[in-house]
Amino acid sequence: MSAPETIGFIGLGQMGEPMAAFIAKGETPLICYDRVPGRAPEGATEAGDLAEVIDRSDTIFLSLPDGKIVNAVTAEIAAMDNVSGKVVIDMSTIGPAAAKEAAATIQGAGMTFVDAPVSGGRQGALKAAITIIWSGPKSQMERHQPILDLFSKNTFHVGETPGQGQAVKLLNNFLSATAMAASSEAVLFGLAHGVEMKTIIDVVKVSTGNNTAIEDKFPNRILTGTYDAGFFAELLNKDVRLYNEFVQEAGTSNLLGERVAEVWSLVEDSLPPESDFTRVFEVLEKRKRS
Repeated sequence: MSAPETIGFIGLGQMGEPMAAFIAKGETPLICYDRVPGRAPEGATEAGDLAEVIDRSDTIFLSLPDGKIVNAVTAEIAAMDNVSGKVVIDMSTIGPAAAKEAAATIQGAGMTFVDAPVSGGRQGALKAAITIIWSGPKSQMERHQPILDLFSKNTFHVGETPGQGQAVKLLNNFLSATAMAASSEAVLFGLAHGVEMKTIIDVVKVSTGNNTAIEDKFPNRILTGTYDAGFFAELLNKDVRLYNEFVQEAGTSNLLGERVAEVWSLVEDSLPPESDFTRVFEVLEKRKRS
């Protein structure tokens, strides 16, 4: 199976823009489209519309905000002429149901669909260090690996069925959301006893309570006051809501999940739109004072 001759990329937002920028540095031609003009990276061609991307590409990456948009875009792609044989790789976080719907739409038009959400946030995307969670044909993963290696550090094949990648992505983001909220409360507890934040971080980082919040978010985003992890609180809240919806569908234990969902709903309601998710610390700090 030969490598793709031309890559299409749709969605140049927080994650899509840096991913596309690294693809543009490779040898395979890249054509991009975003509803906001002027976002195509150096070395790529900017398309005037979605149809131009599909017409000129044999593999199309999607990086879009939610399942509703992904399914609208995939429906538009499937309705176009001469699409049979193309590959659509969706790197969005949309939940298992939306992934299955998108897959049915794309496959119904004679194309291959891959559910491949990514983890690592914008900071990871800017360093070409994200993780790709691939559920779809392994042969297609191997075919596209040279492209994937341009913008990612790890690629995991988690299954052949669309929706499996979403399940792993959602459980990962649930754990990240839990760590961020729980670490914020724990640090606030330590501060209330007069211990400096840096000291708390230094101790926990080499102890059994260590996690990604303590390892990265607190020393680099909260202690510094920058709050710049690069992922919006409302997007994490969306992921936690999706996780809870599909846990209920699966019928597995969700004692913690329901409570974590309440916390992130409070965080989104308490912050302006597009606030960094690390500001959960500020929200919980103010709640402590009230």
